[in-house]
Amino acid sequence: MERTAAKHWFIAGTVQGVGFRYFVQRKATALGLSGWVRNLDDGRVEVYATGSAAQLSDLAAALHAGPRMAEVRNVEEREEAVEKLSGFRMR
Repeated sequence: MERTAAKHWFIAGTVQGVGFRYFVQRKATALGLSGWVRNLDDGRVEVYATGSAAQLSDLAAALHAGPRMAEVRNVEEREEAVEKLSGFRMR
């Protein structure tokens, strides 16, 4: 079994009010990831996810693209400690 890793992303651009959190939740759930997504007061979207390196890489690619109405200008990515979570939720 592949080692579980965790990543934390901050996505900037036109990413609130365009279905970005729903997009992330659907993608992460389809990939079998655990974690959460939430809007930040400064207009960014924050994402935390745990899974295999391949799963996290697939999610990262989706975050750079975003849903159709979004305009992603910057994605900041950090390695994180793995938290025990079940499912992927919107906060």
